[in-house]
Amino acid sequence: MAYEMTHAERIQYKRRQDGAYQAGEDAVTNLQAALALADMTLPSLSNDGPVAGHGFVRLGGCNAAFANRLAEVITAGANALQYQR
Repeated sequence: MAYEMTHAERIQYKRRQDGAYQAGEDAVTNLQAALALADMTLPSLSNDGPVAGHGFVRLGGCNAAFANRLAEVITAGANALQYQR
């Protein structure tokens, strides 16, 4: 017999999924902004929705945490390049 979630469990699951989806959206926005500083774009960059309860960003495949870290690194690099010009 299959397990059926309770109403409270369904609400909690939906909140986690919504949070994971938003994390992906935020990561895409952060990475797009960082790439723009370096005059770069990834045409296929998009939110791939929640995967295993985490935001997932499509750019060849990475999780939201990695995309946020990549955004920080690109931003730092782009800022450093601007000071050299």
